[in-house]
Amino acid sequence: MSNYDELRKKLVSHLERLGYVHSQPVKKAFLNIPRELFVPPAQQSRAYDDRPLPTSNGQTISAPHMNAMMCELLKLEPGDKVLEIGTGSGYHAALIAYIVSRNNKSGHVYSIERIKELADFARSNLKKVQLEEMVTVIWGDGTLGYPDVAPFDKILVTAAGPRIPDPLIEQLIDGGILCIPIGRQRWSQKLLILTKSEGKISEKVVSSVVFVPLIGKHGFEPNVDTED
Repeated sequence: MSNYDELRKKLVSHLERLGYVHSQPVKKAFLNIPRELFVPPAQQSRAYDDRPLPTSNGQTISAPHMNAMMCELLKLEPGDKVLEIGTGSGYHAALIAYIVSRNNKSGHVYSIERIKELADFARSNLKKVQLEEMVTVIWGDGTLGYPDVAPFDKILVTAAGPRIPDPLIEQLIDGGILCIPIGRQRWSQKLLILTKSEGKISEKVVSSVVFVPLIGKHGFEPNVDTED
């Protein structure tokens, strides 16, 4: 067993103790997706620290506890069609794909990344873990959603916007769940869970969070300063 395997097990135990991982599907995803393959080489020794790590272009890979929290909140099921906004390194998309494709179900993740370098990085990483057939990475504006294959059972946004983009609400299936951080300032963001029922949206604040800005037509303008 490699040192990474041991570190992965220790991380999962840590996340279970803290209550971030509490379902078997999420636990198995964390145990089977090697996070060290989704971070830049200079960060691999820190791959199993429970903290965000830098990727490129001022972006980060989320802390594992945040990946776990969002996966649990989305109540992912085999066969789900999921839209992710903010592919980053592809690690979170890989976790989701592992969960929604289990039991030989044809679940799929469509993940949109606005930075081409990161989209290419994610595609390369997903091939390393043989999930490229289960995750479609799109280079574009995630705030527009992906109407070509909408609606989606679950939608996940991994960057904080000033408001919930209307296209994402429109592209969420009735009975679906949307998880998104909202906040104009980096230190006053809230993670929201939205559920759609008979066309109506209910909203719940989960916790305070810190994410990079959501850039796009229905988000912030490029080069926005959200540090204050």
